Amino acid sequence: MPPIHTAIVRPPAATFHQGITTAGLGTPDFAVALAQHAAYARALEAAGVRVIRLEPDPDHPDSTFVEDTAVITRAQGILTRPGALTRRGEVESMRLHLDPLLSGLSAVEEPGTLDGGDVLEAGERAFIGISERTNEGGARQVASWLAIHGIASILVDIRDTPGLLHLKSGISFLGGRHVLAVEPLAGRARAEGFDVVPVPRAETYAANTILVNGTVFLAAGFPFVEEAVRALGLDVVSLEMSEFQKMDGGLSCLSLRFESRP
Repeated sequence: MPPIHTAIVRPPAATFHQGITTAGLGTPDFAVALAQHAAYARALEAAGVRVIRLEPDPDHPDSTFVEDTAVITRAQGILTRPGALTRRGEVESMRLHLDPLLSGLSAVEEPGTLDGGDVLEAGERAFIGISERTNEGGARQVASWLAIHGIASILVDIRDTPGLLHLKSGISFLGGRHVLAVEPLAGRARAEGFDVVPVPRAETYAANTILVNGTVFLAAGFPFVEEAVRALGLDVVSLEMSEFQKMDGGLSCLSLRFESRP
């Protein structure tokens, strides 16, 4: 996997608690969320990543989840068209930041919808989830765009899978042929030739990880998953994510990660 050189993050705004959530875990503590986000950014820097910190966007309570606004690969990007109407205003702001950083920038077009959290690159292939936020039209637009860059796509319908807002809520790439996956997605991954590290139902939230320059970022408090990932010989950084979990967000949601410089 090519090294990640750059990541874009945006701290939560004071309106964060007004965002979309189905978690039922209560209202996030804003001060704790800021501290957790700052620790996340520092961990990226410790892994050798240049971190670009954007200003909070109080007009868009979910805007800290920057991953949903674009898909980036090989110094090329495609802006998304989020499935939630309240999030579409985040995309233009991200375009202004990405345009000078990438050598090419496309966009998902109407009537397609797509959230970046539904696209998982796994080497030379990508899983694209069809979800409540991403429709088949948007998924196929991104699949065609990825094909231009030599990445074949596998479309996975997760609309009838309980507990998964996005595809990456239930599966993540660990490098090589390994993925971490919840049971409903494990069979599909195995059918595509991947070795699956299973995630028990009690630790479903831990299925959302990110691999950053050889280190796996993992939500803290999930010992079974952490032990299984370490058993692969991978380094692990555990990060507190409680306040973002309350708002249906995970580790991957909090950054847009660049595999190479333009």
